Amino acid sequence: MKVDNLIHTSPNISPGDNRKSVEGVPTVNQENLNSTVHISSRAANLQSIDTNIETNFVVDTRHVQQIKQAISDGTFKVNPEVVADRLIETAKALISTKEGQS
Repeated sequence: MKVDNLIHTSPNISPGDNRKSVEGVPTVNQENLNSTVHISSRAANLQSIDTNIETNFVVDTRHVQQIKQAISDGTFKVNPEVVADRLIETAKALISTKEGQS
């Protein structure tokens, strides 16, 4: 059975059914298609942030490649003092942010 024959021979479906309103669902017409869509200020703000991140995100790809190469060569050195300092800074920032929300 072909799909085309199924549509035309089904007794429950008529060609005009797509224009009828179903309980609570508005009929789609040209007026509805030309409506303007308004987004909330919060959605606009999120869209702006997303655009800023995409355009202003800066990565020094040359530096990243140097680090990758050093890791591959086995010459990458981890400075434990710097790692510890940055970990402490991050923890402090997270704690102060959490305290500010309380």
